[in-house]
Amino acid sequence: MKAAILRTPAPLNEKSLKIEDIPMPIPGTGHALLKIRACGVCRTDLHIVEGELPTKLDWVVPGHQVVAEIIRSHDPSFRKGDRVGISWIGGTDGSCRFCLTDRENLCDHPSYTGYTQNGGFAEYMTARTDFLFPLPHTLEDHAAAPLLCAGIIGFRSLKIAEVKRGQHVGLFGFGSSAQLLLQVLKSWDCRTYVSTRELHHQQLARTLGAEWVGGETEVPPKLLDSAITFAPSGDVVVAALRSVDKGGIVAINAIHLDRIPQFDYDSLLWGERQLRSVTNMTRQDGIDFLKVASEIDLKPAVVTFRLDQINEALLRLKEDRLSGPAVIIPSGL
Repeated sequence: MKAAILRTPAPLNEKSLKIEDIPMPIPGTGHALLKIRACGVCRTDLHIVEGELPTKLDWVVPGHQVVAEIIRSHDPSFRKGDRVGISWIGGTDGSCRFCLTDRENLCDHPSYTGYTQNGGFAEYMTARTDFLFPLPHTLEDHAAAPLLCAGIIGFRSLKIAEVKRGQHVGLFGFGSSAQLLLQVLKSWDCRTYVSTRELHHQQLARTLGAEWVGGETEVPPKLLDSAITFAPSGDVVVAALRSVDKGGIVAINAIHLDRIPQFDYDSLLWGERQLRSVTNMTRQDGIDFLKVASEIDLKPAVVTFRLDQINEALLRLKEDRLSGPAVIIPSGL
């Protein structure tokens, strides 16, 4: 099969990932063999490619927002031809103190799709069947792919930020996760305020119904109940803290952050404001979000690429030159 292989993490260039012929994977016990139909491109993939996350394997196939078809499975819950989704968490140990207390997102020994095990920038892959998400028929392959990480982790951010219907919520950064989240917030009758650097993202936020749109670290005109940051920038986190009211929560939706600059505790954190990180997601988050996505008919407008265009897709993501989530279609090679 063909796959996009990362061998040496380094600053992104047009040859960061190379298309190679490698043996078809063989599913072990509790795993399924999957034919990949679509795979979303996530900023976490960029962190892996550029070495901002520590290297775990000698080489790896990145990609963790995967829509696939079951080719072979010993699990009777999944039959040949079933369409499923695979996300960032590829497995947990099930026995650590976090897994035993319904906090598998904090598992001591997790596996990660496209990072500690091969992922979806390929024609085929294997995955644990207990970490597969059945997908509703109403969602097309390319539209479903970004929901499987950007959507689920954004939805978990709502939980961590304790967002309630009708509240004033800030989104700092407006990539694919925030774009999906705005549409969920709109269905919850929340007023959403977007601070983002790119002019085309600002325009998209207005088109999607944001109450107010400003620059990357610009403070909204209304004190917020909650804010979620998506940009991997400490300056953005401080701007979000500056924007929330007393008792407000800032949730950091980033697996990597450049730094947290020094800030004034008395004016920005005092008053029972809270700063929380969002770490991975649980399977229940995925089930809950996919149900909501189906109910509100959430279908993102994506930008599709062939497998051999993976480096171009990553570069456009890095430079914020995408009009919507990027999705790789392996059959288009």
